[in-house]
Amino acid sequence: MDSTTLADHTASDMAVGFANGDFDPIEVHSAVVDRMDDCEPTINALFHRDDERSRTAAVASAARWREGRPLSDLDGVPVTIKENIARRGVPLPSGHAWVEMPMSAHDAPITQRLEEAGAVILGSTTMPDWGMLSSGVSSLHGVTRSPLDPALTTGGSSAGAGAAAAAGYGPIHIGSDIGGSIRLPCTWLGLAGLKPSFGRVPLDAPYLGRCAGPLARSMADVKAAMDIISAPDDRDYSRLPRFAADETQSLPGNAVPEFDPRGLRIGLQLDAGCGVAPDAQVVKTITEAADRFAAAGAEVVTLDPYIDDALLHDMDRFWRVRSWGDLKALPVEEQALILPYIQQWAQDGADVSGVELMRCYHSVQEIRRRTITATAGFDLVITPTSPEAAFPAEQPMPYPRAHEPMGHIGFTMPFNMSEQPAATVLGGYTDDGRTIGVQIAGKRFADEFVMAAGTWFEAAAGIERPVRAAMG
Repeated sequence: MDSTTLADHTASDMAVGFANGDFDPIEVHSAVVDRMDDCEPTINALFHRDDERSRTAAVASAARWREGRPLSDLDGVPVTIKENIARRGVPLPSGHAWVEMPMSAHDAPITQRLEEAGAVILGSTTMPDWGMLSSGVSSLHGVTRSPLDPALTTGGSSAGAGAAAAAGYGPIHIGSDIGGSIRLPCTWLGLAGLKPSFGRVPLDAPYLGRCAGPLARSMADVKAAMDIISAPDDRDYSRLPRFAADETQSLPGNAVPEFDPRGLRIGLQLDAGCGVAPDAQVVKTITEAADRFAAAGAEVVTLDPYIDDALLHDMDRFWRVRSWGDLKALPVEEQALILPYIQQWAQDGADVSGVELMRCYHSVQEIRRRTITATAGFDLVITPTSPEAAFPAEQPMPYPRAHEPMGHIGFTMPFNMSEQPAATVLGGYTDDGRTIGVQIAGKRFADEFVMAAGTWFEAAAGIERPVRAAMG
């Protein structure tokens, strides 16, 4: 492992250091560039790297801090943005190879909010083809690898975002999530992350279940990012109002609301009712996490399965039809460039009738109904993020065959459909040292409460953060 540097500081520590004059954004930027130089040849986290542009932003930020006029607590803090989030003048490939790659002519709301806050955008992070794999395997980028063990997957589809966070390319990395794509990299890389309530973080291309949110090494950094990127933007017709705290009184710095487990009713779900059953070590880790809440005064109640394999299959088929449409819209020569696994996966949506697709859509709404109904009586729900630990980096999915439904998203996907916030924090390790994430979900709109619960758990559990592998 390389030694700890300014690149490893939290966003809060950076802001304090900038304000006190202990170091400046230029020094932080240099430390992060050095880290990227060391790690990128191995982990392949960045699709578009903006060293010159980001250094210019760091220089401007340093001047603002010297003059006592920072734009926000994130002024000068390095961040990355997933490649499917638009940045003006930067290619927008969505993870797959092109004959002629599209170029973004505008900034997405997230990009605009971060730049307005003075954050230093280092570049765009990688993703697999169309974001439809839970790995870092891409027809455009090759393989993105875990900084903890390059033989293992990062998870996906926010593969590069997770790798950048775990490698220490600064504290904050923005990903997106339609069925687990923020939380799965978090569980397999030992990170903290949030899939917000649907509409909480404005998008310029909203879609059923799709959210964007931060991946970081601590929930405090997740909260620091959310304070900025959740600002309303009328381009997202599904957007929510700001957090209630923003409309009443602001919390000092990047603090989260006070969290006390006493008197809370928490559901513990260890069986998703569909897909792959959790590994015994995962079950043990999640049970121990729930026990911490119980020991602090919460009532923990077993939550029975509410989704079944038929609903999971319909959700999977719904997505296949969408990707088949995307595939057929490409010129023939570009269709051939798509990752073969994704070609096979999308092909299963080719002959689905309109009536069958509507039936699948109704199943999606049934997933939403069941999830909200089953979790309504709980303040929080604790589950595994994934039923199993990280798999080999070259493998597109936890299972080898493209025709199998996505059996690993039974715990994550329902909260996309129900529009509820769901966080992941580090819960522990398997016997062979792979990380296990705890998913903490809450009622819709309770994003701050979920982040507060994650922050409390990090402090109560005191689990040592994973160590980066030696690079080079």
